[in-house]
Amino acid sequence: MVKFPLIIKLKFIMLRDNLKFIWLVFSVIFLVIGCTSPQSKIADESGKRDSIKTEVVKSITDSVKLDCTAYKQLAFKSDSILLEALEVNMIQANKAIKDFTNFSYYCHTDSLAPIYLIKTAQVARSINNPKQAEVVLERCINNYPLFKDKPAAMFLLAQLYDEQGELNNEGKAVELYNEILRDFPKSVWAKSAKGALKFIGKSDEEIIRALNKR
Repeated sequence: MVKFPLIIKLKFIMLRDNLKFIWLVFSVIFLVIGCTSPQSKIADESGKRDSIKTEVVKSITDSVKLDCTAYKQLAFKSDSILLEALEVNMIQANKAIKDFTNFSYYCHTDSLAPIYLIKTAQVARSINNPKQAEVVLERCINNYPLFKDKPAAMFLLAQLYDEQGELNNEGKAVELYNEILRDFPKSVWAKSAKGALKFIGKSDEEIIRALNKR
């Protein structure tokens, strides 16, 4: 399966092309909003998907809750460090994901919250943690239906499913690509989704032959 380039054009979520991540894979939990009730306990136990895809089960929240302004400042600072660094060490990586996730969780009504969920997914994918990327992208898609860059999050998630070395679920990838075409037909992501559908399920050799015929 071929990996299509990420062409995110959001000014908040561009990462340097030469950014070389050398971080170790780590497990991290994505907090779910909701109170503890008998129904939520049943859903939690039955879903064990909500043990965050089996591996993403580490708490990342601060021991002392800050206000939104403080969380935003921490997220901005970590974002700036990532953009300026040629190489990012494990400490920087862990802190960036923690800051991004804390901000998007505690300040979920902020207009930047869904953007920082996408940022979290990008960093998680870069350190070969597609399950964590899946969780935050699903949250972005489901919790922010009016987010103007929702199709970007959908395309990123479809790519994760499209790759054998990542989530490897072509059925879900096809479903998401088709949802983009149906719900956002005039977006740049619809064009990308249409192109992706032409090659899904094909080997690298088949894709190369198809491209050479153009």
